[in-house]
Amino acid sequence: MESLIKISNLNDFIFCPRSIYFHNLYFDIEEKIFSGYNQSAGKMAHKNIDEKKYSSKKSILQGINIFSEELGLIGKIDLFDLEKNELIERKNKISIIYDGYVFQIWAQYFCLIEMGYDVKELSFYSLKDNKKIHVKIPDKRSKEKIKNLIEEIKKFKLNNRFSQNLNKCKNCPYRNLCDYYDDDN
Repeated sequence: MESLIKISNLNDFIFCPRSIYFHNLYFDIEEKIFSGYNQSAGKMAHKNIDEKKYSSKKSILQGINIFSEELGLIGKIDLFDLEKNELIERKNKISIIYDGYVFQIWAQYFCLIEMGYDVKELSFYSLKDNKKIHVKIPDKRSKEKIKNLIEEIKKFKLNNRFSQNLNKCKNCPYRNLCDYYDDDN
């Protein structure tokens, strides 16, 4: 049986293919030790969701586990409004909608659809500036893009060459472990 891929790994892999490996090294270690400001702020943004304190309305699903047998993905959603049929992914502050964010919400969408939910809207919510950003519902090509990304993740080896982005490296909480990162650049 093939192992399932966490939906959050789609975003992580696009950020940096090596970050998943380093994140797994720290799996059981206190997160404060290696998390940067952005990671800590992101955790705080999800606190009410994780504790299911965002809303007491029964029509708002919070932090539920989701799964896609077809895609081999597993994860959690932030919010799903059953009245509006809207999936909402919360981020601490959104200044740019990165490809990884989009892949993540698309994957959540496909999981929910496979689980029998009727999803009609996708949105990101930026907590810092109270801004909602709508995203188009994915199509068949989007699903193929996710499948291709999943295959890339499965095939990736730590010593594989990849195109490094120094701006991302400077903000990576694992940069001190990575032999690709050079403080002098």
